[in-house]
Amino acid sequence: MNIKPLIDRVLIEPAAAEEKTESGLIIPDTAKEKPMRGTVVAAGPGKKDEPMTLKVGDVVLYGKYSGTEMQIDGKDYLMMKESDIFAII
Repeated sequence: MNIKPLIDRVLIEPAAAEEKTESGLIIPDTAKEKPMRGTVVAAGPGKKDEPMTLKVGDVVLYGKYSGTEMQIDGKDYLMMKESDIFAII
């Protein structure tokens, strides 16, 4: 993959949705929630006066409806601004 996000954008690969609960119950596809955690795959350079704090490989938490969903080479990704990310895990 040869994608370079611009300015303060990051490309995130979302974590897989939970398949089972902690007690072992299997979650059906219709009840699965969107993951709110993922790994940074690519990051832009940041703004002139605000350098990028994220780097490739960081595991991050973001809002449930943050970012724009896209498919690249058959894989699902999210493109979002750095400000949409809540925390680095």
